[in-house]
Amino acid sequence: MDAYQGDDVWDALGDRTRRAIVECLADGPRAVGELAAVLPVSRPAVSQHLKVLKEAGLVSERADGTRRIYRLEPAAVAALRDQLDTYWRRALSGYADAVRTLDAAADPVGATDEQNATDEQTKENR
Repeated sequence: MDAYQGDDVWDALGDRTRRAIVECLADGPRAVGELAAVLPVSRPAVSQHLKVLKEAGLVSERADGTRRIYRLEPAAVAALRDQLDTYWRRALSGYADAVRTLDAAADPVGATDEQNATDEQTKENR
């Protein structure tokens, strides 16, 4: 298995067909033919897309007779989720900061101890 490469994963997921393949593999391992049967592309095209996903570390393969069975790599999917969670927390924190700034501008003297404690907690989480 190739090492997980963050930018490569996001680049690989930039293609609609590859995202559809990842969605199919989220239901469980599948062979190229099984994937091609549910996608609007040929088997050779599916193979090429799987090659990109494999190089990005998102999928792995195993031999089953003459077939290759592909599955999602849990570590790569978990790393993607961690990145998205980080982006989400940062976005929410930025929104909270903006609201507090607007509230302070509207009532600069009215900051409560609870708001100050929340501000301190937010700073610690960063």
